[in-house]
Amino acid sequence: MDVEILARIQFAFTIAFHYIYPPLSIGIGLIMVIMEGLYLKTGNKQYEILTRFWLKIFAITFGIGVATGIIMEFEFGTNWAVYSRYVGDIFGSALAAEGLFAFGLESTFLGILLFGWNRVSPKVHFFSTIMVFFGSMFSAVWIVVANSWQQTPAGYHIVGEGFNARAEVTDFWAMVFNPSSVDRIIHVWQGAFLAGTFLVLSVHAYYLLKGRYIEISKKAFKIALAVATIFSLTQLLSGHSSADGVAVNQPAKLAAMEGHYDKSAPADMYLFGWVNNDTQEVTGIKIPKGLSFLVHQDFEEPITGLNAFPENERPGQVNAVFQFYHIMVSIGIFLIGLTLYASFLWWRGTLFEKKWLLKIFAFAVLLPQIANQVGWFAAEMGRQPWIVYGHLRTDEGFSQEVSANQILFSLILFLVVYAVLFLLFIYSVNKKIKHGPYDEAKNPDEFLKYV
Repeated sequence: MDVEILARIQFAFTIAFHYIYPPLSIGIGLIMVIMEGLYLKTGNKQYEILTRFWLKIFAITFGIGVATGIIMEFEFGTNWAVYSRYVGDIFGSALAAEGLFAFGLESTFLGILLFGWNRVSPKVHFFSTIMVFFGSMFSAVWIVVANSWQQTPAGYHIVGEGFNARAEVTDFWAMVFNPSSVDRIIHVWQGAFLAGTFLVLSVHAYYLLKGRYIEISKKAFKIALAVATIFSLTQLLSGHSSADGVAVNQPAKLAAMEGHYDKSAPADMYLFGWVNNDTQEVTGIKIPKGLSFLVHQDFEEPITGLNAFPENERPGQVNAVFQFYHIMVSIGIFLIGLTLYASFLWWRGTLFEKKWLLKIFAFAVLLPQIANQVGWFAAEMGRQPWIVYGHLRTDEGFSQEVSANQILFSLILFLVVYAVLFLLFIYSVNKKIKHGPYDEAKNPDEFLKYV
């Protein structure tokens, strides 16, 4: 493999692995805020015990997320020197804001959150929980802003030429609120909420199936189900809004997502299928002219297709973009159906009688994670061949002095180290789950009545 492909594989692997953890932190953070808020409001010790339990898992997730995120900053400098020079002013502003407003906020209150239960008042501790949660959300904001600028650049001008060219910020807020950032931030937040809530649903479904911690698990399950139902529905709305933005700002990406090749013609919407890039045909089940209606509310309105762009300015892996996008959408629709059905059973009072449904929830923890990953794959591969859309090509952005062997060697090392980190994460979280909320109770004798 050449240097560019290896550099792309290495960065894709490290960021995909890292992205397992921040969404979990954000989602668990929201659940902790709700649980601790209910404890303060009702005085019910079950909510305090649940908050303490999920705080331990949050801390493990947060720590692994920080450790796995640091390496990516070094990769920018070693493997993508031209790109780093080009976007340094943009990314420097966004990442500095993350460090100042987000990571600083998290680190300031994390110590109180972890160790302040018996040292500060309940209201101060609750405030710390909220601040850590907000910090995790703000961190996502600045990362998504930086990535969204690559997709839809705004608020800048170009200084220099060739390999010395770089983008400079001319309007900070135009850079922050570039055409795609708001839709993408909301979509990422909602995906994170679903990742965290489905972990909560999975763990407490497991307890209910095993007949352990019945009363307390029912409370936790209902909290997480309410949150999951709301955000699985709103995720559909933000996804539609984001797709509308892609249609305007990145028409080649939208065309790849649906395998639409005609230069300007009404476009079908596929439920699933397979794209043959050589014959420019898609085999699958479709809604005729459905994409045109989804984008323009008119079945006859044309959609710009891939053939409207030069071959070297359109995504090369059209079928991969198509598949990743449709996997994300399919999982989203499934989660809506699953949470709505479970909410209906909750309303009827028969939710916890359906053992088969609890089994689905126990394993459904993987689905939001898969959707988050393939959604990013579709977004990033659909942007190709541009690393900064319309300005800097990916094959122009990598470091010229790094060899393929150097990248391959470091990639193998990352695989080993990240595998160890993942096993430690699974071991630590599994240990906490096996101990259960009981392990976090201040007074085990008092807790026994909740089991």
